[in-house]
Amino acid sequence: MIGGLLAALAGSAWMRTGLRYGVIALAILLFLLSLRRSGERAGRLTEQLETMEKTYDAQKRMLEAAARRPRSRDDLAERLRDGRF
Repeated sequence: MIGGLLAALAGSAWMRTGLRYGVIALAILLFLLSLRRSGERAGRLTEQLETMEKTYDAQKRMLEAAARRPRSRDDLAERLRDGRF
């Protein structure tokens, strides 16, 4: 009895149309959720890239400062006498 009722409902034009629109709406919803998720992932990657760039910039400045430092005490004394420190 229930099987016959379900078959009759699934066989009606209104039910087929409703199912079709339901499936289309579900597909659109899943697509939007996927799009949102990939946007969040892209945002996290962008933030990670910005953090890495700041870190690399700080390391570069430290290396440049280390390259300019006096090599010995005599070099330091010479710089201090010349006023270049």
